[in-house]
Amino acid sequence: FTFHTVALVLIAMSYALGSVQLLAAQPMLFISFTSIVLVPIIVRVATDTAEAWHWQLALVLGLLFLITLLLGRTYRDALSQAIVLKQQTEHLAEQLKHEKAVADEARRAAEAATRAKSQFFAAASHDLRQPLHAMGLFAEALRQRSAQGKADPEVSSLVNSINQSVDALEGLFGELLDMTRIDSGGVDVQLAPVRIKDLFSRLRLTFEPVAFEKGLALTFHGAQRVAHSDGLLVERILRNLVSNAIRYTEDGGVLVACRPRDGKLLLQVWDSGVGISEVNLPHIFDEFYQVHGSAPLAAHQKKGLGLGLAIVKKLAGLLEAPLTVRSVAGRGTVFSFELPVGREPRTISPPPPSSAAHLGLTLDGRHIVVVEDEPAVREGLLVLLQSWGATV
Repeated sequence: FTFHTVALVLIAMSYALGSVQLLAAQPMLFISFTSIVLVPIIVRVATDTAEAWHWQLALVLGLLFLITLLLGRTYRDALSQAIVLKQQTEHLAEQLKHEKAVADEARRAAEAATRAKSQFFAAASHDLRQPLHAMGLFAEALRQRSAQGKADPEVSSLVNSINQSVDALEGLFGELLDMTRIDSGGVDVQLAPVRIKDLFSRLRLTFEPVAFEKGLALTFHGAQRVAHSDGLLVERILRNLVSNAIRYTEDGGVLVACRPRDGKLLLQVWDSGVGISEVNLPHIFDEFYQVHGSAPLAAHQKKGLGLGLAIVKKLAGLLEAPLTVRSVAGRGTVFSFELPVGREPRTISPPPPSSAAHLGLTLDGRHIVVVEDEPAVREGLLVLLQSWGATV
């Protein structure tokens, strides 16, 4: 074959292959163009008897013609598939955009509801606390008058029940307000050296009488340590944990311990109470969740809204002190969290004892001025202070 023949064949094949991308999307036009370009050349080569290998070359060109058609079909199918995928992608993107708009609207509604709840509690806390506080003052004054006058035992029992109900109501209301303040970001963390000894002393003063009434041993270990944290928040965490431990323990005792571990201080609250089953353990930090075991709870164990441990979890998160719990049903529970080690603060000499410490339990001869714009609270303070012998 001459050079011109080979060049003509190559040019024709390049035209045919180039038409794959341009014309494959239109099958009839692509087949017509490829046939016009290649079929005359194949016929000419096949009928050229002057060349020895004309049939072989015609067969090769025929195969190339078929391969070109197959390439065009494959390209057309791939292009159709790409178009379908693009349409599906656009549809999914539009659907995702719509769902995102719906989710954003739901999120904004939830945030607005949360803000409304927080604003409600913030605005109502003063108005709700005032009558509750006044009720507590009147109940305490009534209790003292009942004790001084040696009233009927039934009356004393009723007065004690009123006081217990008021205390429980104040506790429940305090839990709700604490949760609201934490959720709304109203709790600030103020880091400073924290003497564990002082912390344990305040806990002992509050909870030792309660534990004694139930016949439980309340023990503190590791009081000589010093942590670096927010003392108020740490105390609130421990108060909730110790209160729960005493509430759900009927025999044995409660241990509050502080010991060094891996360069930090590990604070733990152990109890020998009813324990928590494996089923309930993952949910105890959920809001409004209370564990209900097979045995019915006593009256003093039912107090609360199920917010105590949720508050503990959130406060521990604010302090960056991960909270862990281990429990065996029927044997007891231990809560643990870690705090950074602190330095002993400078020692401040205590103030000289005040003469007020020798007044005893009476305010006889004392004149007290009460400034209070809430009539109920003012009246409650007046009654209570006068019952102590003061001139108000």
